[in-house]
Amino acid sequence: MEKLSEYHGAISKLRAEQLLAAAGRDGCFLIRDSETMPGTYCICVLCDQYVYTYRLFQVEGQLWKAQTACGVKERLFRNVRNLIVAFRKPNQGMVVPLLYPVTSDLRQEPSPWWGMNQQPSHYKSSTSTTKLG
Repeated sequence: MEKLSEYHGAISKLRAEQLLAAAGRDGCFLIRDSETMPGTYCICVLCDQYVYTYRLFQVEGQLWKAQTACGVKERLFRNVRNLIVAFRKPNQGMVVPLLYPVTSDLRQEPSPWWGMNQQPSHYKSSTSTTKLG
């Protein structure tokens, strides 16, 4: 996982939201460690000023899968890079395709309009979704 430029490690959910808000384009995404489930990761993606968070799991040894919308057939991938490529296409079970990676070299840049102490303002589904701003 550490070899992926869009992997940010153990950043908080709030920090992920700040980075995505700073990127500001629908389809921008990053991967971070889950704060609540050790050994699990999260793909966070921006769409219409909401950050949608999908869990990313390693299963059956070396295979990977992503949490998707209900009713979408589960798919397994040999590596996370292949998973990202598959989810760049529309209608794969995420709210928007994964189009613009927010790379970890941007980790230290603060967002100009998303305050460090500001709390998420709105949740709208069981797939963790946060309204920005």
